[in-house]
Amino acid sequence: MTQQTRFASLADYRKGEIELISGSRKEYAFSNIFEVADTSKPYERVAVGKNLEYVQEAVRAEGESGWYLCAHDEFAVCMDGAVEVELLKPDDARALVPEDKNGAISLGAKAPSGRKMGVIRLKRGHQAMLNKDCAYRFRADKPAVLLIQTILGDVTIEKWAKICLQ
Repeated sequence: MTQQTRFASLADYRKGEIELISGSRKEYAFSNIFEVADTSKPYERVAVGKNLEYVQEAVRAEGESGWYLCAHDEFAVCMDGAVEVELLKPDDARALVPEDKNGAISLGAKAPSGRKMGVIRLKRGHQAMLNKDCAYRFRADKPAVLLIQTILGDVTIEKWAKICLQ
C-alpha cells in the first residue's frame, strides 16, 4: 500500500483527527489552521497552538493589513497562497511598544516614521523572520494563510471552544 502526502489549502481542507496513544482528548487542543483562516476576518490573528506564553496564530491574509510592531522576534510561515511582508525600521521603536505589553502591537493603518527595509515575498512553505523592533504589514492579492509564531498579546484572539475538537 502506498501512502500519499496530502497538503491542505484554504480551498481544499478537511478537519483532521488525532489518534490517542494515552491520556484523554481533553488534554489536547487540535484545530485546522485552514478552517480557522477560512472562517476568520482578514488579518484576525487566531491562536491555534499555545505553549506557556508562546502562541501560533492562524491568519487569513487578504488585502492589506495594518502595521504591527513587536518587542521580540516573530516568525511568519506562508501555509497557502502568496503574501508580501513590508518591513520598516521605526525611528523610535521602543516608544511605540509599552513596557507591559507582549506579543504584536497593532499600529493601525498609518506607517510609523522610519526607514523602509524592503519587502519579503512569501509563497507556500516560505518563512519570514519579523525582527524585534521592526514594523511590518502584510499584503495578499488573493486569500492566503499565514501561521505566525509569537507571544500571546493584545492582538491574539483566543477562541478555543470554537476551533478545537471536543
